[in-house]
Amino acid sequence: MIKVVYLFHRKGDLSVGDFQNYWRTTHADLARRVPRVRRCVQCQTLISGYRRPTPPPLDGVEEIGFDSIADLASLTETTAGRAVMADLANFVDAERLRHIVTEEIEIKPGKVREDMVKNIELVTRKSGMAIPEFHAYWRDVHGPLAAKIDVIRRYVQSHTLMSEYEKGTPPYDADYWPHLTPGVKYAIKAHA
Repeated sequence: MIKVVYLFHRKGDLSVGDFQNYWRTTHADLARRVPRVRRCVQCQTLISGYRRPTPPPLDGVEEIGFDSIADLASLTETTAGRAVMADLANFVDAERLRHIVTEEIEIKPGKVREDMVKNIELVTRKSGMAIPEFHAYWRDVHGPLAAKIDVIRRYVQSHTLMSEYEKGTPPYDADYWPHLTPGVKYAIKAHA
């Protein structure tokens, strides 16, 4: 699956509750109308994340999945797609909005349950490491090692598409989404 991953910081004048409510209701209603969207997932930072001494690096992540790059183009080529993108200005800090276009790779299959916690980690490859080498190592070496961790029930990596590097340096080379057993602390982390 091709997936565009949006990294959200809320507008400065919105409380966390107002931001999450708008995103969960008004924005979600618009997103449901975009043609050829296979899946749209909101990953809202848990309220407990805002109680830590260091604020969370993001207010949330939105994953929008498509069957192909051509289908992804519907995000800007249709009235519904343009409406959902324009709506971001109502609740997201536009200057801090980032995205990566990725291919989803399931490392450890598993059923997603309502009581699970999703840990999101954003990764930048080691300086000097070639892009293909990074992706191969991430998928074939690190992925199987991480999948052995007992509390991880499902593990998905999202590798930034090679075509995105032709447009410039993407904000991250990959992200990954282990689904953890209930009771595990939630985090959104950025790795460099």
